[in-house]
Amino acid sequence: MDITDSGERPVSTVSSPKRIAWAGAIPFILCHLALLSMFFIEISTAAIVTCVSLLVVRQWAVTAGYHRYFSHRTFKTGRVFQTVLALLAMSSAQKGVLWWAAHHRDHHKHSDTPKDVHSPVQTGFWYSHVLWLFDPETEATDMKRIPDFAKYPELVWLNKYYLVPPIVLALICWATMGWSGLVVGFFLSTVLLWHNTFLINSLAHVFGKRRFETTDDSRNHWLLGLLTLGEGWHNNHHRYQSSTRNGFYWWEIDITYYVIRALAAVGIVWGLRPVPEHVLAEGRARDRGEHLEAEEKPAVAAEKPAPAALVHAA
Repeated sequence: MDITDSGERPVSTVSSPKRIAWAGAIPFILCHLALLSMFFIEISTAAIVTCVSLLVVRQWAVTAGYHRYFSHRTFKTGRVFQTVLALLAMSSAQKGVLWWAAHHRDHHKHSDTPKDVHSPVQTGFWYSHVLWLFDPETEATDMKRIPDFAKYPELVWLNKYYLVPPIVLALICWATMGWSGLVVGFFLSTVLLWHNTFLINSLAHVFGKRRFETTDDSRNHWLLGLLTLGEGWHNNHHRYQSSTRNGFYWWEIDITYYVIRALAAVGIVWGLRPVPEHVLAEGRARDRGEHLEAEEKPAVAAEKPAPAALVHAA
């Protein structure tokens, strides 16, 4: 799954409007409106702690589980922890585990082209940020995209009944902490988590720096990296998506990777896939500006007449 620069980057043009099934967006909208009730209830300390904890834990589950494990298989684990990853990630209410991974693989195959399911280059901010979720064309799970995990019946069941994990979590918050736990502990942390995740789709191809010349418009941004526990090093990821780490260098904070490393240390996960040394060397050279000289050499060489022997051979 190594992505290299094999052509020009996409032209920044917004394609024609997409169809949106607004009826399907009603629960999403209601979750946002539910936050208005915070002004009419007493908010407990326990609910605030739960909100922060669920935000961080589920953000990690989405980035480590949905993204780095199920979408890209950047590390290995057993069937039990695989199911735990799926449950934790699905409690974020971002649809099913197979649906998420299949669409993400599709995104990488067509990144920033008209076939990309959520490209801000092609469809603008709002569609890439959230509206694509309610496009009828993205509703189904393409099992052909995810055959490696579609063979597990428990994942297929969870993918079909994707609302079960978030509903169970919401009920636990309400049963243990009342309305404060439901509204702040569950709804607020979930809404924050949604938009944290969605920012990678809508902003990580627009704002930031491009270290690598990939075929899309992916970028690195330190703030997105902090908010999403490492996903903001998006240009790195699109250069070599098979790596367990998105922060390729020690100064690029990647909390998701640090936790995965800790899990590997105790044997829960294994087979972490590193960044190849030639990719790291390429990045260092680009950071130093050495790639500019290398890219200018072919143009200079082209101006010189070809050796007679080569002309004769041709």
